Amino acid sequence: MLVASFSFAVMGLFVKLGSPYFSSAELVFYRSFFGLIPIVLFALRQHQPMTSIHWRLHLFRSVSGLISLVLYFYALTRLPLATAVTLNYTSPLFLAFLITVLSREKLNGPLMIALGFGFIGIVLVLRPHFGPDEWFAGVMGLLSGFGAGVSYLNVRAMGALGEPEWRIVLYFTALSTLVLGIYLLFAPRHPITFSNIGILVALGLASTVGQLCMTRAYRMGSTLLVANFAYSAIVYSSLLGILFFDEWLPWTGWLGVAVVILAGAVASRLVRRTAAASALEVL
Repeated sequence: MLVASFSFAVMGLFVKLGSPYFSSAELVFYRSFFGLIPIVLFALRQHQPMTSIHWRLHLFRSVSGLISLVLYFYALTRLPLATAVTLNYTSPLFLAFLITVLSREKLNGPLMIALGFGFIGIVLVLRPHFGPDEWFAGVMGLLSGFGAGVSYLNVRAMGALGEPEWRIVLYFTALSTLVLGIYLLFAPRHPITFSNIGILVALGLASTVGQLCMTRAYRMGSTLLVANFAYSAIVYSSLLGILFFDEWLPWTGWLGVAVVILAGAVASRLVRRTAAASALEVL
């Protein structure tokens, strides 16, 4: 999950670098298209079957993931990098909420406190002082976190069924490429040039590595433990924002980062086991 979080932070960096050249929909499409190619080549080279009997779960995961991704990319193009990533990474909190409501994984008191501190850390990093033109993007970023939480429940369900991570990513990127490809047939498009194609390729590769690592983490690990380690993306994004966009966090932001890391470390000691079929029983 630490590798996945770093990859997703790099993906967010290239989304912001690509925003002057492409729309949010175009960036999601190219992210999916350039990410789909290596997965298909891997499956063909390894003679792996690309069909699955669990197509309904794949469809539900892919749709929820695509909606979340579109909203997230929209927020990335309009908000500071660390802010957009922080909003998206409310997904572990939404995941914990969904699990509690569905009563599939029991949350003990100390773990709830750890998750609560994670939320406090997110608020500190977020510094909720949006301008009038940023509120809509902020709400979209928060909704992307909810969509990601739903998507992660599906990943866990397919992991319980033995679906390999590469196939889960394959269906997700294939559906995203198909849906947005059809949309872009009728929408305005911007040209790919020698100066910006590197951004698109790097975006696709970073997101694919992140998807593979994230899917493996949720498929094999404790859902809530893995979700807390996902918070590390906030740290990575804060540093990348400083390095590339001079987006310095105030002291409250760095305090929030520390609280988030502490919450993840505490949760790692509190989570003992995971009900592997939690999402399966619902879906």
